[in-house]
Amino acid sequence: MEPIKIGIVGVGNCASSLLQGISYYRGKNNIDAIGILNWSINGYTPADIEVVSAFDIDRRKVDKDIHDAIFERPNCTKKFVNHLPHAEVNVSMGKVLDGFSEHMKNYESNYTFLLADKKEPTKSDIVQILKNTGTEILLNYLPVGSEKATRFYAECALEAGVSFINNIPVFIASDPSWAERFKSRGIPLIGDDIKSQLGATIVHRALTSLFEKRGVRVEKTYQINTGGNTDFLNMLDRKRVHQKKQSKTEAVRAVMNNKLEDRNMHIGPSDYVPWLNDNKVCFIRMEGSIFGNIPMSVELRLSVEDSPNSAGAAIDCIRLCKLAIERNIGGVLEAPSAYYCKHPPVQYTDDLAFSLVEDFILKG
Repeated sequence: MEPIKIGIVGVGNCASSLLQGISYYRGKNNIDAIGILNWSINGYTPADIEVVSAFDIDRRKVDKDIHDAIFERPNCTKKFVNHLPHAEVNVSMGKVLDGFSEHMKNYESNYTFLLADKKEPTKSDIVQILKNTGTEILLNYLPVGSEKATRFYAECALEAGVSFINNIPVFIASDPSWAERFKSRGIPLIGDDIKSQLGATIVHRALTSLFEKRGVRVEKTYQINTGGNTDFLNMLDRKRVHQKKQSKTEAVRAVMNNKLEDRNMHIGPSDYVPWLNDNKVCFIRMEGSIFGNIPMSVELRLSVEDSPNSAGAAIDCIRLCKLAIERNIGGVLEAPSAYYCKHPPVQYTDDLAFSLVEDFILKG
């Protein structure tokens, strides 16, 4: 089978984990492939994915082979593949727009943002690269809050006829006008804001569903997240996180029968702790009432390497997009978006979304 050709916007920690994972699972089978939900989707395994284009704006990454660039600072995720051969794909200069937060220029050298001294590409430049490289699917890994930049690359994908997976909380798939544009062009779209394999959102949803199924009334809850990667450093600029907070909050509220008011429900990023690096530590508290209106509470602490936690979901989304391409299915892929994203156009319970994805794989 020909490889699935992908492009990446934003060569950060998530891109590093994804590309390491593609190499890591090469030569493995469904028996020893730990961490993969669907080993094969329409015959495609994780190793059948190939990066053919990439865009970034940090001078430590631009013009370098993508397999070298993913290990450059400020990336700090764990290295779980010792050697990656050159991909023979150099990182191209991207469009700046709002793709970085100004305050990140002022941090210590390992984390300071270093803008490449290169001419910015036009939309036609990006479109031409996507076409010349045969990119089939473009993954958006820009920093949270990159609203203008995300829309720019979504436009490029539309013009190039390339599928788009929107991994961040800028609303493209869940915006009816964007969804209609991809549908009218017959181009698959998945989004918005990818869920990690076992991250804060999916755990919080599972706890909330458990309360509901056991007849426990949810009355108050919070979810606080800390981390030391550039995602958390970027989100210290609170102007950039409003859609992130909305995305995470709506993902949990969607599985509640008793929809909590905002004052009784706090979900969102909290703080940046440099020494945590790519480790994310999440604190969840839920308060409620059981039989006889007696109060009870649950507290949970989740610690997980943030970027590998999203890579497994991304690998499935890529192959589901390819499946849609082969079956001539355009527009928002509703079931994959609901299962793998926090802010899809339609929210389903996780059990139902899982069943719908399985049906999509079998029937399209």
